Amino acid sequence: MVLRILTFPLRYAISKVKKAFGKLEEIRIEPLYAFGNEDRIFVKARVLEAYKQSKPSARKNSLQNILGALRRYAGSSVPDAKVVVSFMEAHKEVVSDEEGIVACEFECSDHFSIEKHKVGFRLMEEEGLVPEKKHSYIAVCQYLKDHPLGVISDIDDTILISHATDIGKKLWLSVSKNAYTRRPFPGVSEFYRALTQHGKNPVFYVSSSDWNLYDLIKDFLRYRNIPSGPMLLQDLHLNLRNIWRSGGGDHAHKLEKIEMLLDLYSGMKFFLIGDSGQHDPELYAEIIKAYPGRIKSVYIREVSDEEHLRREDLIHDIGRYDHAPELVFVKSTQEAMRHAREKLYIAP
Repeated sequence: MVLRILTFPLRYAISKVKKAFGKLEEIRIEPLYAFGNEDRIFVKARVLEAYKQSKPSARKNSLQNILGALRRYAGSSVPDAKVVVSFMEAHKEVVSDEEGIVACEFECSDHFSIEKHKVGFRLMEEEGLVPEKKHSYIAVCQYLKDHPLGVISDIDDTILISHATDIGKKLWLSVSKNAYTRRPFPGVSEFYRALTQHGKNPVFYVSSSDWNLYDLIKDFLRYRNIPSGPMLLQDLHLNLRNIWRSGGGDHAHKLEKIEMLLDLYSGMKFFLIGDSGQHDPELYAEIIKAYPGRIKSVYIREVSDEEHLRREDLIHDIGRYDHAPELVFVKSTQEAMRHAREKLYIAP
């Protein structure tokens, strides 16, 4: 994140100059998510130069992975690019922001039925911009507002071993490993497949990681056979009003995204999964208070052995509310699975 903050203004300026002189490489539109309910869907993508990024491999050494990480963060986002976003018969023209992000939403017709749909992206012809020849699409993740169950999960130190509380270790893992060599916590794949009933229920990943890590996380989930779902990562959006929020681990960003999901799927109950390394327990406690009866259970992976007072205070605080879910602190995914089986949340 520090690397990105330092390089962001320079990359933005370089991209503007290259565009003005027609020196940008081919432009790629990278779809990030498309999800919603029967009334509307939210769409996000990123416009960037089509830099060459080699495929991850378990055989790659640390130096090769470091070079890959540098290419990922040096990849130039393209601001002020006009993109046509299409969903069914609707089309919207959106201009990318300073990070190359395009975002919009579509309303669904009264007679809309939930089926498999796709959102398409097309770069408009503009001087200085040459689009890739291939088209960009993303499948829509769509569920009814009153679908019974869903999962909201953190990523770092929840499914992916990250050492988020140790800056040095986290940075080394981030740059020296790839999607195939990063390690999940044992049992995560089985647990998440059981909670989602093998794709019947949705899973949403809410993380303070930034969009430069999107491809790594997507490949990691696929390689480790962990259920995929929309990833709600963090926009940097540096300006004078919110520069204090940059730097990762943003509590407000995650709270905002989880509240949006609970409002979007107003009849759905959720499992919340996170870790004790940063603010997940307190964040989930806020959600429980604000949305009574909407949380099925909370699973928190304990990062430190010295969590007793914090854990007991939170459990006592949550227990005062009617219909409060259990706040379950676990050392391993296997503990969480045992609890879920005992409660019949998943098949025994």
